[in-house]
Amino acid sequence: MMKQEDLRFYGEFAPKLEEIEQLLMREIQAMLDSISTDPETTLAEHIKCRVKSADSLCEKLRRFELEETAACAIKNLSDIVGVRVITHFVGDIYTVLELIEKNDHWKVVTVKDYIANAKPNGYRSLHVLLNLPFGVGGIDTINVEIQLRTIAMDCWASLEHQLKYKKHIKNTALIVDELKRCADEMASTDLSMQTIRDLIQKG
Repeated sequence: MMKQEDLRFYGEFAPKLEEIEQLLMREIQAMLDSISTDPETTLAEHIKCRVKSADSLCEKLRRFELEETAACAIKNLSDIVGVRVITHFVGDIYTVLELIEKNDHWKVVTVKDYIANAKPNGYRSLHVLLNLPFGVGGIDTINVEIQLRTIAMDCWASLEHQLKYKKHIKNTALIVDELKRCADEMASTDLSMQTIRDLIQKG
């Protein structure tokens, strides 16, 4: 549920945004369940979905020098509604991607693979941009984003996000280098765990 300040900001768009959030959660869960409902073999550790807060949204609009209105945000930004699917293994990310691409409720616009091509700071994730029908306030469609990560990738990204916003950090260059090293080590562990699982499945 949105907070009162977010409901006020989004106004007439709020019910539709919440409807899209619920649709995404429902469809993604159904896709995962189509593979397995067993906690031992499910593709995802967990799923998170949110509508971006008004404060966060307005800060992003200011950065892009755009009008600070809900309508402007819906027309120009792609992460007002965002979903994060956390998997156990790297291979599961691409299995979930295949399921997303086959779903009729949306159109896949772009796929950015930051696993195969990690960002310079070490960030790894797979981002899928979707386009869905909207139909409120003269706006026909909306773009939303799904991020797919392993548990290790999500752990690193969460910690890096916290550290990035710390004030008055000394030894910034050293910290950046250490974060990159940690990201690479965690990626190596992800691949090792994938190899172990593949060996077990082969028997």
